[in-house]
Parts: sequence; structure tokens; C-alpha cells
Amino acid sequence: MKNCWIRYNSLPEYVGLAFIASEDQKFTEHSGFDFKSIEKAMKNYKKGKKIRGASTISQQTAKNVFLWPNRSWLRKGLEVCFTFFIELVWGKKRILEVYLNVVEMGDGIYGIGAASEYYFNKPASKLTKSEAAQIAAVLPNPRKWNAKKPGPYVLKRKNWILGQMNNIGEIKF
Repeated sequence: MKNCWIRYNSLPEYVGLAFIASEDQKFTEHSGFDFKSIEKAMKNYKKGKKIRGASTISQQTAKNVFLWPNRSWLRKGLEVCFTFFIELVWGKKRILEVYLNVVEMGDGIYGIGAASEYYFNKPASKLTKSEAAQIAAVLPNPRKWNAKKPGPYVLKRKNWILGQMNNIGEIKF
């Protein structure tokens, strides 16, 4: 699947908002890490519960750009270093732009441009709010869920994301 870089400023603001609502609602407030989510994930891990992700958009961007996908303590440690670095150097708008261009949004579909073309046959700049939320709804498991043929779970998640987008309102960089 062909992917071309989409500048953040050429997207409707609600595209970024859909992914913030879906993946990291504290994105504009934290410095790369959501310590409450990390603490909760660690408690669940110690209790032997299912591993729940606590990675922010910044951490996911660091992993996707600089590291490998497999889980390991080494990768997590390096992810912390890279996350700190990109938060310091890039800033939130650039982090969100890179994230939207590199995150996997389907099996072999990387970036909002490729996802928009694949799922809705249109450029990302023409996505509706509902379509952006539907693509965001397949995360964090884009190989299992499909935005082109959404099942009940993806549709329910899309509606939840749309509600969260309304609650957040606008992105304040």
C-alpha cells in the first residue's frame, strides 16, 4: 500500500482529534508519559491481569519511528529515551503529524493517507469526522479490526470516539 506524507496542516483538525480521543486524551497536557496509566498498567501486570497498554501517542511515535515492534524491557527503556527526546525537540504538533503518518491502521496500511485511500477511496484531507473516528477505532489492533467493514465493536468504539471528540472540543497545542 502506497503511503505519502501528509502534513498536519493539510488535514481537518478533527482527524488528529479522533486519534487523540482514541489513543491519548491527555496528549496535549503530558510531557510524553501518562504516569497514572503507567501505574495502573503496572498494578494489573503485578496482579497477573491481561497486559494493558499505557503508551502515549508520543511513546508510540518513538517506538514506530526509531525502534522495533516486539515487547521487551530493553525496547521500553529505549522508548523512554526517544520519547523524552522527541517531546523536547519536536513539540506536540510535529509528534502528532509523525504519528498520523507512521502508525499502522490496518494490515500493511501505514499512515492516515494510505488508510483514507484504502478504507474510503479519498484523500485524508477529505475525510469526514465520522470516517476519521472509524479509522481511529481500529486501534490498538488494526490487524484484527477493519474500518472498511466495521463490526459491532468498531462501530461502538467509533461512536464512543465521536463522543470523546465532542467532549475534548479542539486541540490546544
